[in-house]
Amino acid sequence: MATDRAAGRPRDRRTHEAIVRATEEMIMLHGYAGTSINAVASRAGVGKDAIYRRWPGKPELVYEALFTQVDTGPVPDTGTLAGDVAQLTQALVEEFATPAATAALPGLLADFAADPALRTRLRSSFLAPARTRMVEIFDRAAARGEIAGTAQIDLILDTLAGAVFFHVGLMGEPRTAGLAAQLADIVTNGIATR
Repeated sequence: MATDRAAGRPRDRRTHEAIVRATEEMIMLHGYAGTSINAVASRAGVGKDAIYRRWPGKPELVYEALFTQVDTGPVPDTGTLAGDVAQLTQALVEEFATPAATAALPGLLADFAADPALRTRLRSSFLAPARTRMVEIFDRAAARGEIAGTAQIDLILDTLAGAVFFHVGLMGEPRTAGLAAQLADIVTNGIATR
């Protein structure tokens, strides 16, 4: 999610897409540490001001370019909590397993760990759409009687993303066909009504 912008002429979607594509390409070519705003701007054929109007810095740009695709698709609605969470988790597995994501993760994590303000921006700006999607899934599950009370959405989201991130992104474990369903079962069995 890009930062808010001042009133003026609308942003060109093609420019945004060129920047995102150039970011992914630069990460693939040079890794996170070797990617700079200047290099991305040059590859995208834009001035660096075009990037800074959309993102405060490299971590936010890289995060949006590589780790927000799950937030743009339709919210899963399989009729069960386990099915919905498995579909959402499968999308996370695919996102974290891309070569660009794997290349970016260590440097991106180091930046997040070193900057509390960056972590706050990540949670409030970038993770908000994922949280909204989870709220919808868990509200439907509560209406069906699959879960009781209020689910701790942030903790559940962190659990799923953390498991996928560690297993696939950091450890480089293979993406098995049943991984998403296994993780979904672990989470949903822990909060299911008894």
